[in-house]
Amino acid sequence: MKSRYLMTLGLVLLLVLVFAPFWLASYPQTLLTEILIFGLFAASIDLLAGVAGRTSLGHGAIFGTAAYVVAWLQNSAGVDPWAAAVLGVLAATLLALVFGLLAVRTEGVYFLLLTLALGMVIWGVAYRWVSVTGAESGIRGIARPQGLADGATFYWFVLAVVAVTFLGLRGLVNSQFGLALRGIKQSSTRMRTLGYNVPLTLAVAFTASGFVAGVAGVLGVYLNSFVSPSSVALAQSTKGLLMAILGGVGTLWGGFVGAGVMIALENFVSFYTERWALFLGALFVLTMLYAPLGLLGTARQFWERFKHGTKAP
Repeated sequence: MKSRYLMTLGLVLLLVLVFAPFWLASYPQTLLTEILIFGLFAASIDLLAGVAGRTSLGHGAIFGTAAYVVAWLQNSAGVDPWAAAVLGVLAATLLALVFGLLAVRTEGVYFLLLTLALGMVIWGVAYRWVSVTGAESGIRGIARPQGLADGATFYWFVLAVVAVTFLGLRGLVNSQFGLALRGIKQSSTRMRTLGYNVPLTLAVAFTASGFVAGVAGVLGVYLNSFVSPSSVALAQSTKGLLMAILGGVGTLWGGFVGAGVMIALENFVSFYTERWALFLGALFVLTMLYAPLGLLGTARQFWERFKHGTKAP
């Protein structure tokens, strides 16, 4: 019964998203595209933070590296946009593998600080390597692949890529590998005792997470046609992490909820006041106090209580 309800809800949501360009104006359509991209980025962080119990502050660097590779290959090397997109995702995945191999033997605050330091190294390279990255000026005018120039067409392309990538991520989480990650989150010592290679498992998870972040980074640079050191900065990592926390860590879907709330606040509240960040900060405080499981996690909790309440004699 529950699975049938979720399938129906998912189908309705998918139909709404598919037909959104027919009833949305250009600006809301662009915001919805951005929400999809950053929701996927937040989900990549949630794979580590929510499933494996390892919170990364280096994913902004992975996201931005994919964007930089695409921008440089197209604007400086003259590579075809489709080929540049594939190479951008590959570069992000390889960077995630390096980050993972260096970080997986740590845990807790040490994992957090090490990924932060690795991300700052990439930010330093982007800021100082002027001939390649353009430093503060960044790289502008990144053309989308052929056939994706129109806003609606690009939106449908993003929706398709995000849906396929997210389904693959869900499949990974629900597999035996995902169960191993949950076991590591509960007790890495116990998993070692059971014969699991914990560092290798975490390295593979970090690499898979980096692949998803790379896909989001490529879609992001094609949306904005611009990349700068801010794309690899710490703020980018914290933005994705806050989206995951706001939506609900460990849910994967929560990343899209958090992205929707944050991007909506940033774009709509800023029309009325320059202090929109105060509203966002207040929302986070209220979420931590009254909905520590996140918006989606708390909604699930209330739903379970409601079901049990209706069944009670």
